Amino acid sequence: MASTKIIGIDLGATNVRGAVVEDGEVSAIEALQIKSDGTVEEVLADIYLVIDKLLTHGDILAIGIGVPSIVDVEEGIVYNVLNIPSWKEVHLKKTLQERYNLPVYVNNDANCFAVGEYYYGKGKGYSSMIGLTMGTGLGAGVIINRHLYAGANCGAGEFGFIPYEANLLEYHASGSFFTITKGVNGQQVFQNAQKGDPEALSLYREFGKHVGYAIKMVMYTYDPQLIVLGGSARHGFEYFKTAMWDEIKTFAFPGSAEKIKIEISELHNSGIIGAAALYLDSHN
Repeated sequence: MASTKIIGIDLGATNVRGAVVEDGEVSAIEALQIKSDGTVEEVLADIYLVIDKLLTHGDILAIGIGVPSIVDVEEGIVYNVLNIPSWKEVHLKKTLQERYNLPVYVNNDANCFAVGEYYYGKGKGYSSMIGLTMGTGLGAGVIINRHLYAGANCGAGEFGFIPYEANLLEYHASGSFFTITKGVNGQQVFQNAQKGDPEALSLYREFGKHVGYAIKMVMYTYDPQLIVLGGSARHGFEYFKTAMWDEIKTFAFPGSAEKIKIEISELHNSGIIGAAALYLDSHN
């Protein structure tokens, strides 16, 4: 039987994490703090260290890697990687393929989240879905007709940059709502909400209204069957879901508002799994 082992690499602003993914099962994770302020070559060397360890699993089919940046998906070139100043234009696919003699797939982290959910998470069985990530910002990955749609410039799904309330939508429908817009600690608000604190619950109701608006923008743009919420802010879903649905009900087409499915991601290590799933998206 042919190998289905794919290395998934999740490159973040401060660390790189990777594992071997086989039929949705994840090996022990290799992680390393990267030299974020280092040269292109120094950061690459950190990635090599993680991949080299994972290659000991043997019979690796391909490498997938997700990065927090805009990507030329065809060429595997990454541009202006978030919080890694030296990575202005890195030919990552070519570099890794030449070093490891394996197929390499590169995409941004939100797209990886979506394709991971589609193959291994809540998206299984759907033909169209959006993976909406609510972390420090608001990003999205788009699945249309059972395939990832990145757009001509890997910019599909950048809902966070929609102008909204004299600012941007991501300042209101992501973790930044708490930290930047309200100037409070999001984790503390979550803990207070668990204790029934009225002020925290009020903040979550306001947050839910904004999330509902973001979901309406997704619906107007792509009309998906399913939206999967990811990112750290999703953990407060219990406290913002009612306000979110109240806002969704104002959608111009009531039938669509009744049909849309909203799910919360339960994938562990979704960045790694999603990076590995880039191979599946390109072969199915």
